[in-house]
Amino acid sequence: MSRVSAYDAKTHLSALLERAAAGESITITKHGHDVARLTPVDARPDPAGLIEKVRGFRASLPQELIDIRELIDDGRRY
Repeated sequence: MSRVSAYDAKTHLSALLERAAAGESITITKHGHDVARLTPVDARPDPAGLIEKVRGFRASLPQELIDIRELIDDGRRY
């Protein structure tokens, strides 16, 4: 993965878009800190597929382990 400053990203946006379209991920930095990532569109995960994976995982757990209300209440205590 390449790193490019925000100034260079602005100056060479067309070239960076071509690199991303070719499959490269590029991190954009500002003052040396990562602030954004330019990735190819097909590199993003499919949200519907991820939801199905989570549902499948939850279905495989014993039901007594999953108590959403208890998890929410525990989160509010901290």
